[in-house]
Amino acid sequence: MDHVAIDLGGRESQICVRQGDGTIVEEKRWPTRSLGKYLKGLARSRVVMETCAEAFGVADAAIEAGHEAVVVPATLVRALGVGSRGLKNDVRDARNLSEASCRMARLPSVHIPSQISRELKMSCGMRQALVGSRTKLINTVRGWLRGQALGALQSGAPESFPGRVRKLLAKQGRETPSCVERQLTAIGSLSEQVTAAEREMDELAKKDPVCRRLMTVPGVGPLTAIRYLSTIDKVERFPEAHAVQSYIGLTPGENSSSDRQRNTSITKAGSRQLRWTLVQAAWCAQRSRPSDPMVVWAKEIAQRRGKGIATVALARKIAGILYALWRGGTSYESGRASSPPPLSA
Repeated sequence: MDHVAIDLGGRESQICVRQGDGTIVEEKRWPTRSLGKYLKGLARSRVVMETCAEAFGVADAAIEAGHEAVVVPATLVRALGVGSRGLKNDVRDARNLSEASCRMARLPSVHIPSQISRELKMSCGMRQALVGSRTKLINTVRGWLRGQALGALQSGAPESFPGRVRKLLAKQGRETPSCVERQLTAIGSLSEQVTAAEREMDELAKKDPVCRRLMTVPGVGPLTAIRYLSTIDKVERFPEAHAVQSYIGLTPGENSSSDRQRNTSITKAGSRQLRWTLVQAAWCAQRSRPSDPMVVWAKEIAQRRGKGIATVALARKIAGILYALWRGGTSYESGRASSPPPLSA
């Protein structure tokens, strides 16, 4: 089997092809957009590339052409020789990747998400961009209000923020400056787009049978279910719930050496967006379902360790419950949420 290493670029990519014995048989530059056409003309090979914006699209083309696709994490490519000794260019990077592929039977690779998973992640990311833009605009107007010493602004949802600001200014007998009015108009327009995006995500969650089962868990809504589904992608990748919790980065870390034994805070090694969403789901579950067994379990932890640690522990538990529901094809049963696993015979 040949080893095809591709150093991807926005317009052109560098290709290095080696035989199984390490002999370089081809080196060339090729337009990135037509790499699928190039790969279709090759015999079955291992196609290796580094994680970047174009990596998964090229990996799909390689798999479609019958090749083995390997997407090496960007954090590991230096250990494989890419950029070693301060010498880095496209030709060297492609050569080093192809050489590493020849030497290693099992080259480290990230999970190549399915097309559905990527589309769901895109929907979540676009919505998050709208929410982030609206938050920045709201903060700029809040800063102006504080500088004008106009008094406290009535609390409310982000959607009602422009109306509350105009009402406060009218109450003080002041006109809204044109620069502030532009901000308020933009906030109102973004709120409409955020509402439309959330309505679309609600429809996506209702149509998906897995999301419907995941949303039976207290605190889990459409956004949490879709983020979980898009991040895990294939539940069979994980042998147990603890593997999922570790993948998301919700398990405690460890920094031990020799006689020193030290546990640290959670590793934060996975998707930051999913981890944050699960923590928010844990807060929501504590407010909306205070008598649920898993919330009661978290309250017991809060008495010993504090509410923050208990909330993260509950988020970790929710991640494991979601995995169990997805794998087993069942819905949430509160009676099993805090029961220990059965002892083996």
